[in-house]
Amino acid sequence: MLLTAEQAAAILQVRPSWLCRRTAARAVPCRFLGKHRRFAVRDVEQIAETCQSVPTGHDTHIGDLPERA
Repeated sequence: MLLTAEQAAAILQVRPSWLCRRTAARAVPCRFLGKHRRFAVRDVEQIAETCQSVPTGHDTHIGDLPERA
């Protein structure tokens, strides 16, 4: 089964635009059917596994920052 970017983003709980930027940069796996971007279930699982590391740089979110003393 193949998923659209919107479906895969919903499963990953990220914005579709984030997922599209990552696929355009070839930073996450996906498949192209012509010009249409699709994700296999294994692609989504791999993205989730890969993104478990600690965020660095501009990808850091407010909730990931240490609390101030």
